[in-house]
Amino acid sequence: MGAMEHEPTYQATLATQADTDALAAKLAPLLEPGDVVLLSGDLGAGKTRFVQGVARALGISGEVSSPTFNILLTYDGGRLPLNHFDLYRLDAPEDLEDVGYWETLEGDGASFVEWGEKFPSEAPDDYVDVHIAVDPAGVRTLTARAVGGPRSARLLSDWLA
Repeated sequence: MGAMEHEPTYQATLATQADTDALAAKLAPLLEPGDVVLLSGDLGAGKTRFVQGVARALGISGEVSSPTFNILLTYDGGRLPLNHFDLYRLDAPEDLEDVGYWETLEGDGASFVEWGEKFPSEAPDDYVDVHIAVDPAGVRTLTARAVGGPRSARLLSDWLA
C-alpha cells in the first residue's frame, strides 16, 4: 500500500458465489472502453469467477474460462468487448509486448487482468485494483481501490460506494 493509502478503499464480504456474481453484475453496466481492472488473490480466490459474472452481466453468452494458457481471451457479443488477461505464466514485462497488452488495454473494450501485480512497473496509469482474499471458512473479502486517475476513482465510487 505505502503512499497509496489516502486513496479510498472499499471492502465487500462475499459469503457465497451468488454474492460474487452480484457484485460483478453491479460493475458491468458502469464499464467503459479503456477501463482496466487488475485482479489479485491466491489461486482459487475467485478472480475468474468474478470476470465470469461481469461477462454475463455485459450480455456475453459463451463460456468464460481462465486464460492461463492463452494469456489473453477477448469476448465479444456483449455491450462492449471484454478482455481477460492472465499474466501468471509470463516471466518478464517484455512478454507483455508479445500479447498485445498495451494495444488491448487502450482499445475499445474493458480489460480485466489476473496476476496484474506481477509487473508493477507495467501497471496502467489509471486502474481499479481488486484483491480477493479467502478465509478458511471460504468467505471471500474483496478489497478494491482506485489507482492513478480520475476515471478509476469515479468507476469505483459508482460501483461500491
